[in-house]
Amino acid sequence: MAWSFSEKLMSMVIQMAVSIIVARALMPADFGVMAILTFFTSVALTIVDSGFSQTLIRKREVSDAEYSSVLRFNVVVALLLYVVLTALARPIAALYDVEAIADVAPVLFLVLPINSLCVVQTVMFTREFRFALLSKVVFFASLLSGIVAVAMALIGCSIWSLVAQRLLQMGFKAAAFWYLRRWRSTQRASIASLRAMAPFSLRLLATDLIASIYNNVAQLFIGKIYSTSALGYYSQAQKLKDLPVTSSVQAIQGVTYPALSTVADDADKLREGYLRIVRMLSFVLFPAMLGLVAVASDMFMLLLGPKWMPTVPYFEILALSGLFFPIAAVSYNILKTKSDGRVIVWLEVAKRVIMTAVLCYTIPRGVESVAWGMTAMAAVEFVLNTSMALRLMSFGVVRLAKALLPSLVLSLAMFVLIEGINPYLENLGVALRLTADVVVAVVFYLALAYAFGFRALREGFSLVRGVFKK
Repeated sequence: MAWSFSEKLMSMVIQMAVSIIVARALMPADFGVMAILTFFTSVALTIVDSGFSQTLIRKREVSDAEYSSVLRFNVVVALLLYVVLTALARPIAALYDVEAIADVAPVLFLVLPINSLCVVQTVMFTREFRFALLSKVVFFASLLSGIVAVAMALIGCSIWSLVAQRLLQMGFKAAAFWYLRRWRSTQRASIASLRAMAPFSLRLLATDLIASIYNNVAQLFIGKIYSTSALGYYSQAQKLKDLPVTSSVQAIQGVTYPALSTVADDADKLREGYLRIVRMLSFVLFPAMLGLVAVASDMFMLLLGPKWMPTVPYFEILALSGLFFPIAAVSYNILKTKSDGRVIVWLEVAKRVIMTAVLCYTIPRGVESVAWGMTAMAAVEFVLNTSMALRLMSFGVVRLAKALLPSLVLSLAMFVLIEGINPYLENLGVALRLTADVVVAVVFYLALAYAFGFRALREGFSLVRGVFKK
């Protein structure tokens, strides 16, 4: 967990720096074009994996034939999807009346075959709990690709700097994994191996595919109904919101899924592990997201400049989803660990029926309405995932509430404090006012957490001491 959080934290800092520099050099419409293409790459990457990687992680023993079968399946599907999406590039460009889509798509879609080459190695390292190695590879891939993206943006490469960042990050990762694990299968690929894994894998594919489509489909409508610039503002807000949220969730999910799978048959250990995870997540992310809402205007003005100020209202709304999504993601790991996949499919269907209604209502009413709809869906997903996870673990709602409420109440108090002192800091410069807000918020939150003896704070200190001792 420490290695994953360290890597995600450092990668988040790099991505934030890269995003700020590149955003200053590029126009919102460039980010809008990337957001449209990101919908297709996200869906395609989900299909390429088809849930087989999660099945391999969950299995007690994995044969060489199973690894070989999944690798070849991933590569073949990735190549087929690349051909199909490249053929669709020009019709998509015509639909949005943006010629740049036709130029960029064939290059950006190369992430599909590149990604397919490193799925199996990632599974191997994950099963071995070699998260230190995974973290180092991902960090340096982010660092190197970020440096290239910044250099390209500064010399005027516009949208191609974003494309290069995506491709190089994936390419560096794939090359490093093959160098570090020079795996060669001693057995031939087997359809029988895929068929045996298919029931659980295809259920995960169904849920992940539905989630991938619905998580990004609003961007397609925003880009078509409004403009690529409006989509650029919205996608930038979502991207900056996702940096702390997604980084934390990925660190948690990547480690906890294999870890919880190993104790799935021990009810007490599973419940205690789940409780510690959500307690730590809420302690860190609740104040982080509410704090970002409180300082959003000053943060955007200082870091991105007046050009990106229309993004602020969307960011403030979407940041609230960070209160719900992380806990929902951990609960989803419990569902993958304890169920056979059927309940996941049915939950996903229920969520997307609700989300369809939300999108139909919000999209015609403006981008800000869409942002509120996405935040509401994060709350719905939290309720559905968590209620089912608690049921599978025979875990009481009151016990979970006791773990989450202290951090939530203290975070809300911190938010009210920052909002209350901001009128008295108006005469300060933007940088000084932002610094004062952050310092006051951190000191207030940690001091009261220590004074009231928050268990999450004690556990955090204990984990840090343990890591340094090792």
